Amino acid sequence: MGERDELARGAAEPLARDGRGDRATEAFVAHRNLLFTVAYEMLGSAADAEDILQEAWLRRAGVDPHTVHDPRAYLVRITTRQALGRLRTLRRRKESYVGPWLPEPLLTTPDVAEDIELADSVSMAMLLVLETLTPTERAVFVLREVFGLEYDEIAEAVGKSPAAVRQIAHRARRHVAARRPREVVSPAVTRAALTAFQRAVETGDLQGLLDILAPDVVLLGDGGGVVQAVLEPVVGAGPVARLVAGLGRFGAAAALQPAQVNGCPALILRLNGRIDTVLAVRVDGGLVTGLYAVRNAVKLSRVERATTLRRQEAVPRAHRPPSGTSASRGAAGD
Repeated sequence: MGERDELARGAAEPLARDGRGDRATEAFVAHRNLLFTVAYEMLGSAADAEDILQEAWLRRAGVDPHTVHDPRAYLVRITTRQALGRLRTLRRRKESYVGPWLPEPLLTTPDVAEDIELADSVSMAMLLVLETLTPTERAVFVLREVFGLEYDEIAEAVGKSPAAVRQIAHRARRHVAARRPREVVSPAVTRAALTAFQRAVETGDLQGLLDILAPDVVLLGDGGGVVQAVLEPVVGAGPVARLVAGLGRFGAAAALQPAQVNGCPALILRLNGRIDTVLAVRVDGGLVTGLYAVRNAVKLSRVERATTLRRQEAVPRAHRPPSGTSASRGAAGD
């Protein structure tokens, strides 16, 4: 990251000398949280999303701002293109991953939970559903369903015709609808279920766990081969309850801390004050139906402080140049 920062600064210096760098930088900073959210929803990895933003900045810094009349559309487009390339690389990397792969958890700000659509789109459950899409389907679904971009804008970002993008969007929506969480559960219901679950774990109440876990609950663990974690999904209230009840063996050394992770209530397990596990939950009908335990230390760096996510509505069509024109595209070869 340090090397990329130096490269970004070096690329911006010629622009800064004639005043163009300030405009380029201001535009990038203004949309940075949006761009990070786009990249994260496409990749499920905050570290890779940050890399994508660095690459997007390098490309943006080398373009005359006067040729980019819609900075937001331009930045979303190059971010999407970079993320698509990285997503294909990550797919190959995940094939050799030890055990289940889970998205990198993010400690999120309260406003994320208040935006129900955003919270749903970045939840562990939804990000895992997005993993079942092809890279192009995922990009189209995220840009259309989460960020509300027009089909012609998405077409430019993914290198397809608008007609093809419409078909891809329809296919992706149908695919996600068949696999997404059964219902949108209010934060209050999720918090209540999580509180009951936490109390049962802390007191070693096996019956309490069985009461709050759905009969078909599934627990996934991600240790990445670095730390011990379940290598296969644990299915059923009984097996899951017995597994999580074992946390009681750590005694006073263990502390469960409620937190907002990926826009949803979750628990952070600390052992002797250090983060050991992030436990995200999925709740349906007041019962815990999914548990996602991330233990891979490489993925736990974003739960010490909150990450800001943004889902800005598309700018009204009347307020920006027609997509496909030089004014909206900016310089060629982006």
